Amino acid sequence: MDMTIVGVVLLIVVISIVVQTIKSVPQQHAWVVERFGRYHATLAPGLNIVMPFVDRVAYRHVLKEIPLDVPGQICITRDNTQLQVDGVLYFQVTDAMKASYGSSNYVQAITQLSQTTLRSVIGKLELDKTFEERDLINHSVVSALDEAASSWGVKVLRYEIKDLTPPKEILHAMQAQITAEREKRALIAASEGRKQEQINIASGGREAAIQKSEGEKQAAINLAQGQAAAILAVAEANAQAIQKIAQAIQSTGGMDAVNLKVAEQYVNAFGNLAKSGNTLIVPGNLSDLGSMVASALAIVNRGKSTVGADGR
Repeated sequence: MDMTIVGVVLLIVVISIVVQTIKSVPQQHAWVVERFGRYHATLAPGLNIVMPFVDRVAYRHVLKEIPLDVPGQICITRDNTQLQVDGVLYFQVTDAMKASYGSSNYVQAITQLSQTTLRSVIGKLELDKTFEERDLINHSVVSALDEAASSWGVKVLRYEIKDLTPPKEILHAMQAQITAEREKRALIAASEGRKQEQINIASGGREAAIQKSEGEKQAAINLAQGQAAAILAVAEANAQAIQKIAQAIQSTGGMDAVNLKVAEQYVNAFGNLAKSGNTLIVPGNLSDLGSMVASALAIVNRGKSTVGADGR
């Protein structure tokens, strides 16, 4: 019975020694080992051998990227406006030994430093710029934290502002400003539309007037060309008629025919004048009339004699 108890005790001691000797470190973790209270080594992921009862794991660090909520705080801008600002910080442990001994609490240290740096950066900006320069604020906080956190074995990757909340009065004023700006843009757009409309109407009227004048011009040109063509046609017809009359006069008996025609028209004209009223109109020189009639009769008689000769 005593040997059984001794065996169990020895087994427990052996198991305890094995557990104290072999350390299994998970991936993306780093364990800091102290020997007699002093830093001895940093255990990498996997199986590691340490001295039992001499070495002890003092700190365990996660090497993954860690998001850290930065509590909200009141910041005062350059134009003395209060802002409620909160954000989120992303960091990573890069040196397990510095993270263990560089600061008593590196998480609290980077949280406090990020808050003080944020207050300092926002204090240099006016209210409107704080909403426009978020990237500048984030970059400034990261630069200040990364410089200080290097001695803590921590790498600050980025900082993002989640909310920027001004007081209610400022929010109402900003909303009124935005509304006024939108109304201003609407009025400007409406006036630009009316201006463009007037320009389009004037341009359309100008184009219509040009087209109308071009049409009237073309119509006048066509009318003039038509009239010129008509005058030319009449002139050519008159010329042809005169030419034929001249040819007829130059032919045999042509002059006699002319005299006969003139005599007939002469007699008919005086006859018509006499019919137009109660007054009888006679020529001033009756010998002229008689000579014309005599010439006409001679021509007629000559024609009859010619016809009779041909009949033989």
